[in-house]
Formats: sequence, structure tokens, C-alpha cells
Amino acid sequence: MLTDASILFQIAGIGIIVAIIHTILKQMGKEEIAQFATLVGFIIVLIIVINGLSDLFQQIKSVFLFQG
Repeated sequence: MLTDASILFQIAGIGIIVAIIHTILKQMGKEEIAQFATLVGFIIVLIIVINGLSDLFQQIKSVFLFQG
């Protein structure tokens, strides 16, 4: 499992890269592709957050139910 700070830096890095790609594509006149790239970036970040929450719930479950 990644540390909390590295997950935040990873999400921030993805956000910066997606923002740059979005800006470049929008300036080229490809607004639809820019929106698609933003959507893909959002989905990637959402998957990272869901995996982190899954790990958190597993840890909580192992603490309170004494399993694991």
C-alpha cells in the first residue's frame, strides 16, 4: 500500500498532466477529445480513491472484527 502522501502526490500529478493535455487539445480546436481526456483522468483518480477506501475498510474490519 502506498503512503498517504504519495497517493496525494500521484493524484496531483495526474491532475496537472490532465490539465495540460486538456489545454493543449482545446487550443488545437479539439474540445471533444479534451473533454474525453479529462473524463479519463477523472476515472483514473476515482479508481485510485476507491482502492484506497477499500484498503481502509479492510483495515477497519480487521481491527473491529479481529479478522485478518
